[in-house]
This record gives sequence, C-alpha cells and structure tokens, in this order.
Amino acid sequence: MTADTIAALPSGMIERARAVIRLNIQALQALEGAIDDSLARACDIIMGRPGYVVVTGMGKSGHIGGKIAATLASTGTNAFFVHPAEMSHGDLGMLRHDTTLLAISNSGESRELRDPLIFCQREGIPVIGMTQRPSSFLGRNAQVTLAMPQVAEACPEGLAPTTSTLMTLALGDALAMVLMDRRGFSREAFGLHHPGGKLGMSLQSVGDWMGDAHAPAPTVGHAATFAEVVSAITAGRKGAVAVLSDDGQLVGVITDGDVRRAFTRDIAALTAADVMTRDPKVVGPDARMSDAVDILTQNRISTLFVVVEGRPAAIIHIAELMQAGYVA
Repeated sequence: MTADTIAALPSGMIERARAVIRLNIQALQALEGAIDDSLARACDIIMGRPGYVVVTGMGKSGHIGGKIAATLASTGTNAFFVHPAEMSHGDLGMLRHDTTLLAISNSGESRELRDPLIFCQREGIPVIGMTQRPSSFLGRNAQVTLAMPQVAEACPEGLAPTTSTLMTLALGDALAMVLMDRRGFSREAFGLHHPGGKLGMSLQSVGDWMGDAHAPAPTVGHAATFAEVVSAITAGRKGAVAVLSDDGQLVGVITDGDVRRAFTRDIAALTAADVMTRDPKVVGPDARMSDAVDILTQNRISTLFVVVEGRPAAIIHIAELMQAGYVA
C-alpha cells in the first residue's frame, strides 16, 4: 500500500491530524521554556508609554496580529492593528511619538516592515519585535525582541505557517494577560468593554440594564383595596406590584400568584397589606446583572424589584431577561 493510499484512508487522516497536534504541543512547550525577561521588559515599555500599542505584521503574522491587538484592547491595553504596507502609503502617521510598535514577522525580514521600522528608529518610537530570528532586520531594529524558538512547521513542505503562527498567538496572549495583571484590570472593566454577548451582559450593572428611560415600578399603598391591587398589576404588565408604606418605602410585593390565592378569602375586605409578601427579594442598581439572575433563579421567583434608598425604582422580570439573552 502506497503512502498516498494510506493518507487517503480515514486512519491515515486521523493520524496525520494527531501528528499536527503533537507538533503544536511541542512548539508551545518549547515556547514556554523560551520565555525570559524580554517579556517583562516589553511590558515595562508598554506600561511606560501613554499612547496606543500599534500592532503590525504581514500575511499570516498580520492575521495573528489583528487578534493580538483585539485581545490587548479588550483587556485594558489600548491597541489597534495597522497593515504594514498601508503604513508606507500614509498610515505611518498613526505612529505618534507616544505609541509603541509591536511588529510581528516569523523570519524578521518581511520587506513591508522595513519602512515602519526605519520610521520608528528615526522618530524614537520603541519597537517590540516577535520573531524566530533575533538577528534579523526586525530583531536588530527592535528595542526588545520576543524571540520564539525555531521549530518545524506542521506543513510537510515547511511552507504554510502553522506551528509558528500558533506560537505567535500564544505569545501575544501571554503578553496581553501579563499586562492585564499589571493594570489590575477587573471583571467590571472587562464588562464595560464587552457589553454584547452573554458574558458582557452578565457583567453589566442593574443600573446599566435599567437605562435612562426605564419604566417606573408599579406600586400601591399598603391600604389599597384588592381591586386597586389587581388594577395596578394589570397596568404594570409585569405580574407584580410593589406595596409601599405611608412614607414611600417598600414593605412588600404582590404577584399574580398572591392574587389567585387571595380568591379563597373574602376579597372585598382585603387590603394590599393583607395579601402582600413581606420582605421581598430586592437588588440595587449597582449590583451585577448576574447577581439579579442568581436571585431570581435560586429563589424561583419571576420578578425582582430594583430599590434605591428603600424605594422601588424598577422591576425586573425573568421573561425579559430570557428574551434578551441574560438567562438561557
């Protein structure tokens, strides 16, 4: 059986895929061992500069560079990606005196990087280089070189960047995470940068969810009649109403379920105080939305009042959260 025949068999394809994964694992292990104080020096440069980190790279290095820039920007380090060829046609103006250039090239000899590197040398803009060849043009013109070990590509011809791009991605993640730690970047700050998606939504505050034009919470006084309670719940369209004391403080809540259970009694004589559930679960506007979801799900309730200084400001209904994606 020929090598081509073996490669066409499912078992041959599976073994080839596993061999690629093994090469990638070996490359990452080699990269881990190669990390030295150059990464700390690169972080010091970035932390000491008030401007953006401008990331650049050609080809596959550019694709990885775009992801690294996005990771930096989302974790507290202002960054964006610029194509090196575009820099030679006017975009060098994005390299201000307070910026740092993070240049990526496996060989370190990409001709498109030469103009940006020469410009940075002339303007005194520090360059952090990522390359497998510290003695390359990039390595010689970088203030700090993050050198990656020279390992075999998974491509059988050694042509398509594979293990090298994986190492670059991992090294960029390592740099971003160290910077994130240095800045003390919090979950709350992460949430501000990620308002979309389930993770971002869970990190938002209840106040963010309410917004500036939230509907007021439906309320009744504690002496309200049963008919007034039903009317308020219907008008509020949230399945619940807040019961207030004479001075406007929240003292209880009445839900649709409470109303149904009240029909076993003489409803003509009932007041809101007779029907309400005292000491209801509440949340403040500064709480995370994930906290509000936890209160609703753990207590198996469908409504939660947002309270400011003891007064109900808004009402959260679990159906709304499910529709918006806060709850799966």
